[in-house]
Amino acid sequence: MIKKTNQKIDPKSANKSAGINRQYHLFDAEGKLLGRVATEVARVLRGKNKVDFTPHIDAGDFAIVINADKIIFSGGKMEKKIYHRFSGYPGGITATKLKDKMESDSREVIRKAVNGMLCKNKLRGKMIKRLLIYKNNEHKHKINITH
Repeated sequence: MIKKTNQKIDPKSANKSAGINRQYHLFDAEGKLLGRVATEVARVLRGKNKVDFTPHIDAGDFAIVINADKIIFSGGKMEKKIYHRFSGYPGGITATKLKDKMESDSREVIRKAVNGMLCKNKLRGKMIKRLLIYKNNEHKHKINITH
């Protein structure tokens, strides 16, 4: 005889990321191009490197990027690439060159590149929180996989 229970299953919470084992992946950005590093990091954050990838489940791992100051750029991007911000007020657009952005905070350049490569939905905020970027090669995490 089968017992009936009054417990209802919420279809929105079924099969979510409850039992996901997250690992730490280390990426060394020294002497590598920004786009090449950012695509590999976005792939790990999204979870596409796993066999059981499902688009609606946030099953990605942690990504640690070291040596952010030593990343390189092809062409004349240091002078030509411009980041724009808009405050919402008339005349409130601010332009910053890549060179100035790298001098102020090189971690933000990598974060913006990876953020642009992630899916544009509710999961992106959760994924970008698992991205840890360090200016030098010192970090405090236990690494599972090195790239």
